[in-house]
Amino acid sequence: MDDARPTSSGPGRLLVLVYAVFALSATARAGYQLATSFSEAAVAYSLSAFAALVYIVATVSLARSGPTARRVALAACTVELVGVLTVGTVSRLVPSEFPDATVWSGYGEGYGFVPLVLPVLGLLWLRHTAARRPAGRGGP
Repeated sequence: MDDARPTSSGPGRLLVLVYAVFALSATARAGYQLATSFSEAAVAYSLSAFAALVYIVATVSLARSGPTARRVALAACTVELVGVLTVGTVSRLVPSEFPDATVWSGYGEGYGFVPLVLPVLGLLWLRHTAARRPAGRGGP
């Protein structure tokens, strides 16, 4: 039995909405970049497409209920955080690898650093809505 609160309830609705907006915008941007100028910045545009996929998965899994959706949301938010930290760092240290910006380059600077904050909020929300274990002695 899953005693966790739904992730799409209360403030989680706003979180799902922000993820949906990022999923839509990142998908549109990546699609346009890949279709029109892939050869100019293949790595950056491929990373934009990957970010879009992560946002889609996070949106759907946060909007759904159940233990499987929760595990997928946890994985998506974790991948997103690792991605934005990695791409953000590489884009700062080796800017020549990113001739055009991605959602995650510069730690999401072009998007007001929302891509850096969003996975942290997602992970905190997942933790907040997780099933509470009863307090007691001797449990694992």
